[in-house]
Amino acid sequence: MRILVTNDDGIESEGLLALARALEKVAEVWVVAPDREQSAVSHALTMGRPLRKKRVRLLGPRYFSVNGTPTDCVLLGVNKVLPERPDLIASGINKGENLGDDITYSGTVSAAIEGTILGIPSFAISLVSRDHFHFAHAAAFAARLSGNLLHHGLPKNTFLNVNVPGNKKPRGYKITRMGKRIYGDSVQERADRWGKKYYTIGGNVPGYADTENSDFKAIARNFISITPLHLDWTNYASLEALLKRKI
Repeated sequence: MRILVTNDDGIESEGLLALARALEKVAEVWVVAPDREQSAVSHALTMGRPLRKKRVRLLGPRYFSVNGTPTDCVLLGVNKVLPERPDLIASGINKGENLGDDITYSGTVSAAIEGTILGIPSFAISLVSRDHFHFAHAAAFAARLSGNLLHHGLPKNTFLNVNVPGNKKPRGYKITRMGKRIYGDSVQERADRWGKKYYTIGGNVPGYADTENSDFKAIARNFISITPLHLDWTNYASLEALLKRKI
């Protein structure tokens, strides 16, 4: 059995190394990850410039960096690096949460999306912390989850988004729904020393909607959140309604 490990924090990230080391107890691990941080690149593909892979011998014989995005890494890993298709793809451990609407921006989650598009069971795992990153509990749970997925698989077009509390040992896990992030005023206007305006995105502390059984609620109660997500974004209720009216 083979597991492909990737991330969006880069090949040297502590979270990636913790995940890879933990999964080595489960199956043969191959790591193909960006050569630098690629956070919030979503499902971007590199077009118009060459992609190059490089073996990172200091980390191990099956560690490779790519000058591209997490999605690039999955594509190259599956098609050009591993000797055979992997049985599972694990993306993470991300430094910071990927809850609710965060998944639309996340390179970590998008790597799992690409694996699912390729027909390979995949999951993304993130640590809910902003400054003190202790990966032991997340890595141990990733190993447990990987063993389960290698044995049972996942439904077609489905992947898992996993978030692990970072403050103390989790109480267990919950199967959750995707919550709703409340970002507030995330675009900040400032002025440089010459008085010219410029803008930064982020910096505020976002909230979340009070939705029962959400990923946010699980984390707030110190549970690991496991959210099954599907590639088909069709709103079938709206589909039926639109079919009944003229546009």
